[in-house]
Amino acid sequence: MNRGDDRQVAWIVGFGGRTAVGSWAVASSAAVRAGISTFAQHPFMISKDGLPMIVARDRLLPAVALGIDRFIGLAVPAASEAVAGLGGSDVGPLMLRTFLGLPANRPGLPPDLAPKLWDRIAKAIAPRVRAAGPEVFASGHSAGLMALEAACRSIATGAADLCLVGGIESYLEPETLEWLDKGGRLHSETESWGLIPGEAAGFVVLASRAAAERLAVPVSGGILGVATALEKNPLGVNEPCLGEGLTEAFDRALDALPSRDSKVDFMIWDMNGEPNRADEFGYTLVRRSNRFTDASNFWTPADCWGDVGAASGPLFVILALAAELRGYSKGPHTLVWTSSDGGERSAAVVRTGKFSGD
Repeated sequence: MNRGDDRQVAWIVGFGGRTAVGSWAVASSAAVRAGISTFAQHPFMISKDGLPMIVARDRLLPAVALGIDRFIGLAVPAASEAVAGLGGSDVGPLMLRTFLGLPANRPGLPPDLAPKLWDRIAKAIAPRVRAAGPEVFASGHSAGLMALEAACRSIATGAADLCLVGGIESYLEPETLEWLDKGGRLHSETESWGLIPGEAAGFVVLASRAAAERLAVPVSGGILGVATALEKNPLGVNEPCLGEGLTEAFDRALDALPSRDSKVDFMIWDMNGEPNRADEFGYTLVRRSNRFTDASNFWTPADCWGDVGAASGPLFVILALAAELRGYSKGPHTLVWTSSDGGERSAAVVRTGKFSGD
């Protein structure tokens, strides 16, 4: 993408989300701003220390709902909310390309997750919109932003002018919780470091400028730049992670800012209580502190809705949009980023407010 070229911006014309702190996008965003969390003991899962596991659970989903049912219960309302403002065209429902971010392979992951999940999403959003089977990124935390990157590329190249991008996650499957517990990754009364397993879904609808103007739909903001890089020393590798992959992702995403002197006003990232993430950010910040108005100005939403893995990226974009819509944005440029266990590092610059020339 050319620096500052609004013609290649992927405009955001709809969004929807569901988390443990809100059943729709704006409610979740308000809860994060207020610092509200719903961390509580799991109804029946006990850790290896003999204590109830602490989780961030969607209370509207039955505790006994497992497997694909939890993913569907999260994804369908969020996707439906995202497309609710889109009207049909003169020749029928709008056609969208679809991109989904999902968890990486792990114990407890429902079999055939992508096709089963998409079948229910597609039925829910029809006849308002029609979409072919999705391009799937099963890469964990960075999956949602990787899906966003592919969608933005499709819009920039003219391969599509309207895209639905989503990320869906639930760590609440018993086998998945046991896997996290065995790996020593759960936060508990006896372990100060670790994550709070959560579950969520986030969706955004992207449009080219021409499509947004043709549909006459409200524009919430846009994606200036998004990039993914690979960290050579991710979690589980004995060599220290020095943030080289994250630095590369930052550089490529920030290259889309209007000028080399432009700074990021705010940051949202997936710090989840695991120390390696904080260390990685620290190394990256040493290299790129000059790109931020205030490097201490950030949100880590996992403090409220728990670790939401593959749903993180789209939900972070929604948080930036909600801040602008509700009048508490720190400025027009928000950097969001995510780090997957497998080494993928993704970053995106969200531009809120009006674009140049508007």
